[in-house]
Amino acid sequence: MESIQAETELKETEIGLMPVDWVAIRLRDCIDLETGKRMKGGALLQGEVPSIGGEHIDEWGRINWKDMKFISSDFYDTLKQGKVKVNDVLIVKDGALTGKVAIARRSLPEKCAVNEHVFIVRCKRTDRILSEFLFFYLFSSMGQKQIRMNFHGLIGGIKREDILAIRVPLPSLHEQQKIAFVLSKIQQAIEQQDKIIEATKNLKRSLMQKLFTEGTRRKEQKESELGLIPEDWQLLKLKDVCDLKNGINFTREQKGNTGMLTIDVLNMYNEGLYVNLQNLYRVNKKIPDEYLLRKGDILFVRSSLKKEGVGWACLFKDVNEPVTFCGFIIRARLKSPNIFPEFLAYFLRSIIVREKLISSSGKVTITNVNQGMLGTLAIPIPPLHEQREIANTLSLIDKKIEIEERRKATLEQLFKTTLNKLMTGEIRVKDLDLGVINVS
Repeated sequence: MESIQAETELKETEIGLMPVDWVAIRLRDCIDLETGKRMKGGALLQGEVPSIGGEHIDEWGRINWKDMKFISSDFYDTLKQGKVKVNDVLIVKDGALTGKVAIARRSLPEKCAVNEHVFIVRCKRTDRILSEFLFFYLFSSMGQKQIRMNFHGLIGGIKREDILAIRVPLPSLHEQQKIAFVLSKIQQAIEQQDKIIEATKNLKRSLMQKLFTEGTRRKEQKESELGLIPEDWQLLKLKDVCDLKNGINFTREQKGNTGMLTIDVLNMYNEGLYVNLQNLYRVNKKIPDEYLLRKGDILFVRSSLKKEGVGWACLFKDVNEPVTFCGFIIRARLKSPNIFPEFLAYFLRSIIVREKLISSSGKVTITNVNQGMLGTLAIPIPPLHEQREIANTLSLIDKKIEIEERRKATLEQLFKTTLNKLMTGEIRVKDLDLGVINVS
């Protein structure tokens, strides 16, 4: 972002340093504030008018329309307050999500409302403050700090007076517009990365389905427990190709910074095929050799708080010292060199396996799978060279996803840094030519 001016004279104010040509105002001087109302019987899972609650505002100030709840059109028509308009700023007013903010963009449905847990902040002095600038300020660390200073109760909660008392540093309308433009451009780039990542993940899911039923070449097919598969593929049970073993158990006192590196369930959840070996803890007890991991071992999540996490599979790769695995994990060790570990690990993440494990898992307080359930999984076995081809194809897509996620992380860091510097005047955009902005 060239031409952003970095030098400016600052003054001390109640909310910290700001440029001398900015002023600090209280929100009560320039906004209207209202909230929604609960429909009798509660919101609907399907309906006519979206009803936005705190759970529908994501960490980047966007409204998540996928899991929306609804109110009836008749109830909407009776509302005196709580109807959302384009450019309204939304603030979660209570509960665990207190303080989260979003802005209603132009893609807003014709009819839309907030529920009783969300404030609508509507700028009435558009000659002094722009809605998008206000959104970005309330989203910034400075805005969030002012909101959190007024939390009430154990899990938060803010009142009308708390919002009205918030102080906002105001540049000129011209500079507000440029600040909002710069930040919106970066946000748009982040959203574009989200679309690229999601499209690549969808491609991977479709390709997995095709490769695990049709293979890499046109072949005659046969019926199997998995449906149609190539005629020259075998179909075996996981217990026929792997030895299964539960991980070690240990006390709280034995867990810490000394002893043997230990893989935990939290190390298992990632998009990549391999176990995340960052932030491993150690267990200080004698570990028998049969609990040590080898390159090519496949690990399963045995117990998960969420049903969707149970049975998730990852592949282990060597590190420079011995590693074991905790009792909430099951290890599968291949018996035969004729199975390529990466192929099997990818198959164990396929939709057909995930759906089978999730539907058959048991639940008491947490969801579980066991060796017996895993052992009965049907496994297709192509020729070894075809296993490698399938695994290598999927690995290329994983690398593409990883690259795009790194780009997204870079943009997110750029956004956070730029946001806070713009909101303090540490960098200025008043003389910026908007045509030079490029965040690609």
